[in-house]
Amino acid sequence: QVQLVESGGGLVQAGGSLTLSCVASGSIASVDVMGWYRQAPGKQRDLVASITSGGNTDYADSVRGRFTISSDNAKNTVYLQMNSLKPEDTTVYYCYANVKRSSSSGYFWVWGRGTQVTVSS
Repeated sequence: QVQLVESGGGLVQAGGSLTLSCVASGSIASVDVMGWYRQAPGKQRDLVASITSGGNTDYADSVRGRFTISSDNAKNTVYLQMNSLKPEDTTVYYCYANVKRSSSSGYFWVWGRGTQVTVSS
């Protein structure tokens, strides 16, 4: 069983910063990519940022230059540093990872339960 646990969400004023963390635990042989999605009520889940095990990153246009994704591969942990937050960043942020349990198994996707980020104006 592989689990993702997010932390770091909360309430912040516009222009402020928050850092989200996500730890993958369980039977993990390797992690190919980790990242963050966000989903507002009634809307589709949108990619925020992702990072591969090799350090390649990708960002949504709406957060590029404000958010920074990083990871600690040894700890199977991904971080999302969010600066210059805007009210429109308010929503639930979900961590995800593409992992394999053993060297002989294939990769599969795992999702966290989400953490709420609220930015007040």
